[in-house]
This record gives sequence, structure tokens and C-alpha cells, in this order.
Amino acid sequence: MSLDLKRQLIAQLVESSRLLRNYIDHRAKGRGTTRAQWIVLFRLRQQEGLSQVDLADVLELQPISLVRLLDRLVEHGLLERRPDPKDRRTNRLFLTGAGRQLVDDLDSLRDAIATDVLREIPDAAIETSLKTLVDIKDRIKGFAESPDIAVK
Repeated sequence: MSLDLKRQLIAQLVESSRLLRNYIDHRAKGRGTTRAQWIVLFRLRQQEGLSQVDLADVLELQPISLVRLLDRLVEHGLLERRPDPKDRRTNRLFLTGAGRQLVDDLDSLRDAIATDVLREIPDAAIETSLKTLVDIKDRIKGFAESPDIAVK
């Protein structure tokens, strides 16, 4: 593969990612939420009871950035912090009934976005693209974990 083709692919990934984030932000705003809140709520539905530190790690965020976001979710009655029975210094995070309902409602929005964005793209192309994106993500994570890896 030529270097020019690789550059074009990276440029398209960056631009597509930016446009998709903006599109999701716009659609989420219509439901009274943000993409960042949405990501937290979806993760907690999958893994309720995470500590704030563990959630920040899973989402690859700085804990201090996550705290403000969690504070807003608590204020809106979507999330609650519960003391960890084994460690008083730690809070565990749980969705409230309203938070669970919002995440369930957001499932339909996620499906609508996927349908809109991927309309008329064949399943085989989606499967190939997904595999390629996972490979790219894993490679990038490998660079972050082993900074001494030489880029070729």
C-alpha cells in the first residue's frame, strides 16, 4: 500500500470521527443529554458498581474530568454514588431508575444513528471496516503501552 493511500485513510478517519462526534452531539442534545454523558451511562449499564477511578480508567479519561461529568449526572437524578462497603474513601457508581430509563431510550437513538450513517453500505463492507478499525485501535493502544516501539 502506498504511503499516499495510508495518509488518505488516516485523514478520512480523523475527519469522519470528528463529523460523527458532532452528529452524535447534535442528536444527543435533542434528548437532553451529551455524548459524554451518554458514554458514561452506557458503560455503567454494562458495569454498574464501578468506582470513579475504575470508570475513568475504562473510559480513558482523567479522573478530575470525569468528576464534573458525574456531578452533573447526579444532579439530574440519573446516577448515584454509594459508599464502597470495603473502602470508605471510594464511591461506587449506580444508575438510578431515571438513568436506566434514559439509557434504554438512548438505545433507539444509537440504532437510528447507526442506520442513518451506514445506510446503503453492504454488511460485508461494514464487517471488513470494523475489523480494520479494531486492528488500528489495538495498534494505537500498543504504541501508548510501549512508547519505545519504533514507528515504521
